[in-house]
Amino acid sequence: MASGNAIRGSRVGAGPMGEAERGDTAPRIRVSYWCANGHETRPSFAQESGVEPPETWDCPRCGFPAGTDQDNPPAPPRNEPYKTHLAYVKERRSDADGEAILNEALEGLRRRGLIR
Repeated sequence: MASGNAIRGSRVGAGPMGEAERGDTAPRIRVSYWCANGHETRPSFAQESGVEPPETWDCPRCGFPAGTDQDNPPAPPRNEPYKTHLAYVKERRSDADGEAILNEALEGLRRRGLIR
């Protein structure tokens, strides 16, 4: 049994006229960008006076930044490895500082009678 819904499968603004109904498209330019892995990306931009395309563009394949110079693409970002709290403490304190802090804490516990 047919449902009788005449607009099923269409979207708002869709019509049989196409471009004439929606207007003309803006003039476009395509710019080539290359990443450090050699991937080429060619996004298109509206051609407007006084507006330049961006210097860099993110590569859709690998996510690295891409530039317009094929022979000299931008370097990929350097990811720092995960550091634990202890690693950050060791950057700020020397072993001698750690010994002094430990001895001070142990002495406080001894004074309070919690350890011998």
